Amino acid sequence: MTLRLSLPDERTLARFTDLADVEVVVWDFVSPLPGGGPIDLAVRPYVLQGDLGLLDPDRVRAVQSQTLGYDDAVGNVPDGITWCNAVGVHEGPAAEIAVGLLIAALRGFDQFARAMPEGRWVRGWNHGLLGSRVLLLGYGGIGTEIHARLDGFGVDLVRVARTARRDEHGDIHGIDEVPSLLPGVDAVVVAVPYGPETHHLLDDTFLAAMRPGALVVNVARGKVADTDALARHAASGHIRIASDVWDPEPLPPDHPLWTTPGVFVSPHVGGAVTTMHDRVEALVRDQVARLQSGRPLANVVDVSERAEAPRSPDPGR
Repeated sequence: MTLRLSLPDERTLARFTDLADVEVVVWDFVSPLPGGGPIDLAVRPYVLQGDLGLLDPDRVRAVQSQTLGYDDAVGNVPDGITWCNAVGVHEGPAAEIAVGLLIAALRGFDQFARAMPEGRWVRGWNHGLLGSRVLLLGYGGIGTEIHARLDGFGVDLVRVARTARRDEHGDIHGIDEVPSLLPGVDAVVVAVPYGPETHHLLDDTFLAAMRPGALVVNVARGKVADTDALARHAASGHIRIASDVWDPEPLPPDHPLWTTPGVFVSPHVGGAVTTMHDRVEALVRDQVARLQSGRPLANVVDVSERAEAPRSPDPGR
């Protein structure tokens, strides 16, 4: 039996011309569904576009997303369509940008970049990463990769997950302990799942509990933080921010965070590395092999309206 696989563009299609017993078509989730039989696996564009309302359970059997997060799909996918997220594709690159932002902000790279257009030679003392106490909020797939990359930097890492436990590295604190931990850390790196429990987790109370001058690095979702609270605390100089995710995205051109000292804006590029395409290809090929052999698809997540599971994987437990 021949499977039907849809890919979002011709560039991606060119990677799969060798598949046996697979009909490959292009569908970008914007145009009408292509004619012919049902699509067994539709690969969603990485840059989210289109209307999930175009999904028809009589025409599409499963969707392979190219992102880890799936909060926009919850409640918006018709029953009968299986949704798979991209576990194994973005955890490493997201951890890279988290550590990059952490180092850049703690060593003052943002100050240097702001001074370059004016030809100013900016020197000063910065805290640095060595000897810093860093709270890692979220210890799932991305969090564990951040931990691995920070190992060797001389960081005192405080790990936080949904529930407290111990592993081979020592204690992992529960999220209920965060208020007592915040005053004692130099930076907070946020890698929690986004959902009702973590919406505006970084609110006025959270930020006020941080020590003066502490840094927030967010690689989770923009809505994990209350943007107005971030802007107030950054404008007062109480905290600094180096974030790859924002609410809204993109930030409006006149938003005060663009020009607030101590704020480093990264435009949600945590997963945007060219090697991503190789990992997506491997993932899609594995899914096709599973369908051809009658095995269940990998990385299936619940996107039904009643879903209570974390809507961005990396549950940290």
